[in-house]
Amino acid sequence: MNASRRRLGTVLGLVAVSLFCVALVLVRFTRSGSTEYTGLIWNLFLAWIPFVLAVGVYDRWRRHGAGVAVLALGALWLLFFPNAPYIVTDFVHLQHRDDAPYWYDAVTVSAFAWTGLLLGFGSLFLMQTVVRQWRGVVSGWIFAGVALALGSVGIYLGRFLRLNSWDAVEHPSLLPRIVHAVARDPFTYGEAIGVTVLFTLALGFAYFLLYNFAVVGRELDAER
Repeated sequence: MNASRRRLGTVLGLVAVSLFCVALVLVRFTRSGSTEYTGLIWNLFLAWIPFVLAVGVYDRWRRHGAGVAVLALGALWLLFFPNAPYIVTDFVHLQHRDDAPYWYDAVTVSAFAWTGLLLGFGSLFLMQTVVRQWRGVVSGWIFAGVALALGSVGIYLGRFLRLNSWDAVEHPSLLPRIVHAVARDPFTYGEAIGVTVLFTLALGFAYFLLYNFAVVGRELDAER
């Protein structure tokens, strides 16, 4: 029961902070009439998709074990996972404007970025848990590392090439062509490699720390 309450509390917390983020943008729009940063709301919606898919994968795994449905949902999760940490790159839009204080916009973008990261890491935690229970601890961490690396590739594709998850569905040959081009001449795509590596490391360190905080929290609860 305590575990169920914690899970419910976590989801409600994510909903509450998401509503707070939306409220920040709506207040800005009401006061200034400007539509700046309204795109963050759409990005936050996209960040919720991998979290919802991960919850679906986890529940399906707990009830029925591995199967086609779990693998299909897992593939969809991987496709949409980059949308969550991608919000961090929206800091590129932060600048001094006449229609709102700079500090207010900084808080707004930061709130969206942190919420996107929490949704992404929460979904990765659920997916890693499924892989760990299915294939073991080592496989779980390999999966997490690969997912973060692919998510970093997705961040580059979204921010620099302006691609999104829908492009992979509408044009399935696009990503293989990009990977082939980079593999043939990696020095030409130094920026892509640099962005991918740095984001993988940054997200990896952050996720590892949050993962261990969660584990320590469970152990402290068990000692009570």
